Amino acid sequence: MSADRALRALFGPSRAERPTPGTPATDALPEAERRRVAGLMRVNHAGEVAAQGLYHGQALVARDPQTRALLEKAAREETDHLAWCEQRLAELSDRRSLLHPFWYAGSFAIGMVAGLASDRVSLGFVTETERQVERHLDSHLAQLPGEDARSRAILEQMRADEMTHGEMARRAGGVDLPAPVRLAMHLASRVMTTTARWI
Repeated sequence: MSADRALRALFGPSRAERPTPGTPATDALPEAERRRVAGLMRVNHAGEVAAQGLYHGQALVARDPQTRALLEKAAREETDHLAWCEQRLAELSDRRSLLHPFWYAGSFAIGMVAGLASDRVSLGFVTETERQVERHLDSHLAQLPGEDARSRAILEQMRADEMTHGEMARRAGGVDLPAPVRLAMHLASRVMTTTARWI
């Protein structure tokens, strides 16, 4: 099952259960704006590939069936985000990150490590991850051109979902992670977002 999930996340066309937020843009963005927005959406797509890896790795080693079910539910909802970002990149006539197998594999390994520590640590990892993703999405929303309502609607819905996932994990018993772990997560995220924007 893990291999099947990985192959679907990496190579299969992502299928959303919910419709893509916003309406397709009727006017093309100026070329410079198109490239800038495509770079942002490529980063978000890479982040969603990483989210799949994290949740799959954590679910694989979860001890409590309820924790596993929560992680698998969140991963399914994150698949919507993956599909939306993929669709928006296609609308912008651009591509996803060439390094997405690396993002998935690395995140899967990190998710397993967090899960092996304990279910409460794993849930705390979800809470902190979603907190950092929320800040990241706020930054991207601030960078979008005003006329790009489609990308804005997608990112706003993603942000709302991430907040829900983080709160669910916290209520399910997630513990606060130590400051050095939070910093390491932030630095790893910076490496991914900086690289995925261009490669």
